[in-house]
Amino acid sequence: MLNYLSKITLILAFGILPFLLSAEPTLDAGKKLFKNNCAQCHAKNMKSDATGPALGGAEERWGDYPKQDIYDWVRNSQAMVSKGHPRAVAIYNEYNKSVMQPFPNLTDEDISSLLLYIDGVYKGVYPPPVPGAAVAGAGAAAEKGTPTWLYYALFGFLGFLALLLARIISNLNVIAAAKEGSVYTQKTLWQSLTSKGVITFALFAAVILGGYTTVNNAINLGRQQGYAPEQPIKFSHETHAGTHKIDCQYCHDGARRSKHAVIPAANTCMNCHRAIKVGSTYGTAELTKIYASIGYDPTTNTYIKDYDKLDQEALKEIYSKWIGDNYLSENEGLEVLDKAGEKLVEAQWGDIVSSLTNEQKKTVQGPIEWIRIHNLPDHVYFNHSQHVAVGKLECQQCHGTVEEMEVVGQHSPLSMGWCINCHRETEVQFSDNEYYKSYEKYHNELADGHKDKVTVEDIGGLECQKCHY
Repeated sequence: MLNYLSKITLILAFGILPFLLSAEPTLDAGKKLFKNNCAQCHAKNMKSDATGPALGGAEERWGDYPKQDIYDWVRNSQAMVSKGHPRAVAIYNEYNKSVMQPFPNLTDEDISSLLLYIDGVYKGVYPPPVPGAAVAGAGAAAEKGTPTWLYYALFGFLGFLALLLARIISNLNVIAAAKEGSVYTQKTLWQSLTSKGVITFALFAAVILGGYTTVNNAINLGRQQGYAPEQPIKFSHETHAGTHKIDCQYCHDGARRSKHAVIPAANTCMNCHRAIKVGSTYGTAELTKIYASIGYDPTTNTYIKDYDKLDQEALKEIYSKWIGDNYLSENEGLEVLDKAGEKLVEAQWGDIVSSLTNEQKKTVQGPIEWIRIHNLPDHVYFNHSQHVAVGKLECQQCHGTVEEMEVVGQHSPLSMGWCINCHRETEVQFSDNEYYKSYEKYHNELADGHKDKVTVEDIGGLECQKCHY
């Protein structure tokens, strides 16, 4: 009887539970997987070619081949090419034998979610159209996943079932002992929960959970693709790098000569904004923050003497006058500020104070505290000059089309796999590059036609100590 009940418990725990928790493919899951694994090489609209080909309609292009072949292709395309799979070989040749990064850890459900998301974006049903459209209901239904509360309810039910079975087994032990003429001391629920075995298991589970959480959080450090915080000054890269074609390295001049790209100091801004004092979008609102941080009086075109010793009231008087005078110049006929002008001056000064001060920085004077976007773990070494000056990479390769960004966000995942894949695929620019003169072997192989290109991987780009030492 006891063995029979034990088998039932095992079936419930290890047979039914995985079945109930098995994840169905969802658009949300597919979106997350695409963002973390595919977005760095494939266009998000699924219709344009990028580093990799457009993914829209990919499933249909496989024709009558089993769906499992698509799963195998995504996990390891080169293995299929090596085996001579017709469709795999055709794709490989069609895209100039470019090697697709393998994703061996993706399950069938993961890839199904990816295909669902790709198809949804390609056909325009995801994100869902305006509520009320016929497709919206279908898109929302496909997007809907398993509610979180259902998992908690399921675990609670299984916990209750485990306790119930434990009581049944205990009662059966009492009956069996009575039939044999012996006495079986039945444990209370509290004694069962505080037994050595249960406590040992709970501690073991806590260690495993704690370890998993710690490692998972460590791995995810800096992997905040899409993170675009609001900065203390509404600086538009679209205006500066896009409209006015200012080179990235004019402001981030450390990128070509040091490990860090550096955040430009306010005096870099002043190279232009001693002349351009009113912004095309925000007027005096944002540029005055630069003046207030560095101590420049735009009314007199001079830097203020002993600026760091002035109190906030003196600062308010200087910059309120500048904001007010500019308001009057834009509103001909006014000799003194009207209510709208007074309100504007007060609002802009309040915004200056809130943007340039915080709990640690109590004064308006001093450096602008920009919010960091890209952050690598301390055990990772990355050198901007190695990539920019030596590797001749464009900033956009890692940071995206910054010249089109009103608010800058993290474009790339910055994961180890993303870096490794780039090193595997990126061709080293040997021509007219003094840095690579010493690689005579590769120069000779290129000249003889034995090699058509040299990648970063060939020159040691996958050696652990290059990035971790």
